Amino acid sequence: MEKSFKLMVQYATNSTDVPTRPQFRRWVKTALMQEAEIVLRIVDEAEGCELNHQFRNKDYATNVLTFVYDDTQPLTGDIVLCAPVVSQEAQEQHKNLIAHYAHLTVHGILHLQGYDHIEEAEAVVMEQLETQILARLGYDNPYTEHGDAISPQ
Repeated sequence: MEKSFKLMVQYATNSTDVPTRPQFRRWVKTALMQEAEIVLRIVDEAEGCELNHQFRNKDYATNVLTFVYDDTQPLTGDIVLCAPVVSQEAQEQHKNLIAHYAHLTVHGILHLQGYDHIEEAEAVVMEQLETQILARLGYDNPYTEHGDAISPQ
């Protein structure tokens, strides 16, 4: 049975090369394993830096932040993608920008569902799951050639 979900996509960025709502919806749907209500917000560097400082005490913008508000059914939370960071990483790592957005969206959705990568064993499980989900979406393994694109959480 397919899990139902609500997704709101907010574009709070000046970047013009960000994915469309249908692309984000497809990625979220493929990565979700339970019912959820999610806000996915694409931000510029200033907001990304402010959020990372406020919630993680880090003074830089990171690629993806995940905020879980309720881990019962339906799962509720926010995922924030920082467009300039995602774009810069894709360029530096010679990755397709849309594929990188797909990876980071899947990564954020897995965090929302309780997956983590702090411990090595957890990281292996999470990376394998990301790779499987991305393969279902038609994307290459993001970890093979260019290394881990995810900033430590």
